[in-house]
Order: sequence, then structure tokens, then C-alpha cells
Amino acid sequence: MSEHFLICPICSAKNRVPYTRLQQAPLCGKCKAPVMADEPLTLDGPKLDRLLANETLPLVVDFWAPWCGPCLQMAPVFSAAASEVKSQLRLAKLDTQAHQAAASRFGIRSIPTLIVFVQGKEVARQSGALSAGQLRQWLESLSPSGSSTL
Repeated sequence: MSEHFLICPICSAKNRVPYTRLQQAPLCGKCKAPVMADEPLTLDGPKLDRLLANETLPLVVDFWAPWCGPCLQMAPVFSAAASEVKSQLRLAKLDTQAHQAAASRFGIRSIPTLIVFVQGKEVARQSGALSAGQLRQWLESLSPSGSSTL
């Protein structure tokens, strides 16, 4: 793919970004904020819907809750991965306690649950907390060639 469509995390504008510029910290055409974040995006139901409908970069969503011990344990691992993969994957978090309708829509039964979406369609799911190595291995296993995405 020669270009990607990315939603600005600040103003929600849809931005067309050439593939070759993904690693060059592209800015939003509307608000001039960085389009690619070093941290996972914080989602609610409508933001998730906008990303699923418009983004072309694969999206990995961590469905979590603030009272969940394993979720809190995995949070720093997931955050660190966001900065490592920001030109290849978009990482985001959705608080299932605050956004129960979105969690229910995706059939979240245990947390943390990671779901990978490609062009709006679920392609993989992983439940349970992962270490940094396990997260890296899981994300790499999703690559068609098995090559590293991290």
C-alpha cells in the first residue's frame, strides 16, 4: 500500500499519509498535531468506530479495566510497544468499565483482551496478560511472512 489513512488522535480528522512518511512523524493536516503517537490511543465507542471505518494501518486494541490487576501489569508493556511499532501498527486502549457497550459489541468476556483489526475487520484475538516477549512474539505471528513487525 503506497499510502495510509490515519485518524488524528486530537481532532479526529482523517489524514492521508504516504507509506514512506510514516516514520517521519507526520502532522495532522487540520490541527497540526502528530498523527502517530508514542503511546496507545485512548478510545471510547465512537472513536473506535471512526478508527475501524477509516484507518488502513492495522489496529491493536487492548480491552482493559482499571480494577483488573493483570491489565495494570500489562499496561507498561503495551505502552512501550506502541512507540516501537508506531509506523507499522496503531495501538489503542479501551476501558471496558467506562465503555461497556463497545466491550459487549466485541464479545469481551475476559480482560485484558487484545484484538487486531485490519481495515475494520477482526483478524486476531488474544486474552490474558502478556509479557513484552510474548506480546512481541504474538504480533510477529500475525505478519503474513512471519517476519518481525517490531
